[in-house]
Amino acid sequence: MSCCNTFSICSLHPKPKQLPPVLAFSFPKFSLLPFPSPQSPLLPLSWRHPHALTIQARSRTRREDRTARHSRIRKKVEGTPERPRMCVFRSNKHICVQVIDDTKMHTLASASTMQKPISEDLDYSSAPTIDVAKKVGEAIAKSCIEKGITKVAFDRGGYPYHGRIEALANAARERGLQF
Repeated sequence: MSCCNTFSICSLHPKPKQLPPVLAFSFPKFSLLPFPSPQSPLLPLSWRHPHALTIQARSRTRREDRTARHSRIRKKVEGTPERPRMCVFRSNKHICVQVIDDTKMHTLASASTMQKPISEDLDYSSAPTIDVAKKVGEAIAKSCIEKGITKVAFDRGGYPYHGRIEALANAARERGLQF
């Protein structure tokens, strides 16, 4: 009989050690694995170095945040012929208000700091203040009541209900608009 057959264990020829199966070969920029290696430049820095500090820029601007808030408000507030929507726009230099019938897509009344009667009456140099917003609120209430509109749905346009927006709304309420 031979020294090594398949049924006996030979002390002269031990079995070779079994190595774990190799999944794939990994090179610095090339891998046969279905996912990139931990050092791959394809992975984000925080995955390659979990303790590394990563600083990300703000993904949305303040204007984009406001328009997102305004679209959420517009899902809930709709202007009808009986109760039109009073929409406010505020910029650094002006403040504008429109009363809109959304079913017909018509502007029924408007007031703004860009209109001659309001801009001549007020003397402001840099930006509309709370006093200017009150005057605009009084002007929109006056023009709405002249046209027979007493109830409106207030659309703050994504701006916080504070400061100029609040002053405009309160002035319109004091002049007879209901919302």
